[in-house]
Amino acid sequence: MSIRTKRYIGAAGSHLGLSVLALICLIPFLWMLSTSLKTKQNMWLFPPQFWPVHPRWQNYIDAFSFAPFARYITNTLTLEFFIILGQVVSCTLIAYGFSRFKFRGREVLFFVMLATMLIPEQVTMIPLFLLFSKMNWVDTYLPLIVPAYFGNAFYVFLMRQYLMTIPKDLDEAAKIDGANELQILWRVLVPILRPSLTIIIVYTFTGVYNDFMGPLIYLNTPEKFTLAVGLANFVSSRGTEWNLLMSASTVVLVPLLLIYYVAQRNLIGGIASLGIKG
Repeated sequence: MSIRTKRYIGAAGSHLGLSVLALICLIPFLWMLSTSLKTKQNMWLFPPQFWPVHPRWQNYIDAFSFAPFARYITNTLTLEFFIILGQVVSCTLIAYGFSRFKFRGREVLFFVMLATMLIPEQVTMIPLFLLFSKMNWVDTYLPLIVPAYFGNAFYVFLMRQYLMTIPKDLDEAAKIDGANELQILWRVLVPILRPSLTIIIVYTFTGVYNDFMGPLIYLNTPEKFTLAVGLANFVSSRGTEWNLLMSASTVVLVPLLLIYYVAQRNLIGGIASLGIKG
């Protein structure tokens, strides 16, 4: 057997193994999709029916008819816009300062910032609620949006490590042309930072989209609920009709799949480059 044939067999075996693993990972999603097309009676058949003989597409209409999902989607996208904007702007500025400016105590401040990642979110949950309650921010979006404009330690770390790999000669050349610090950051460095910015945008989008605890704690008015809280309330109000819940969950999952599909090249490339250069 030639070396080329052995390589083809090895590649075929690898692809077959990865395909089997991918199929196993897709089983929950496929089961959710099949359940979304079943009637109440078909859900509890034994042995279970993987795919309904007569798919009931009406479940999708019924699921979105009994709850204001259009309002939930609007609220979620509003939060997405302001939180992503805050994370991108704040983390970029903080990382730029840590990577380009030399000042006394820079390394100490950087490690103190990293140390905040060791604090569990549950520890700060009650103090933050008391603080925002005294500021009369409860039942508003401010407790969810404003913290994003003070940076995120993990994103700052990623951005700073990426900036450290960019030669400072670019900064010097821009200064010779008369650019100030903000112009250097915006016109020279930001275009190069696209992979790391993609990571921040995608991870922030996913975090806000799936966030249940934050909106549950700070939002009281049903008209202000996000998709995560709306789905939970939909379960209780509908008496846990799993076929309708799976229909709503399938539709809610689509934006996450789309953003990962659109950004996968920059996302994977950004993670790989950060791992190599950082």
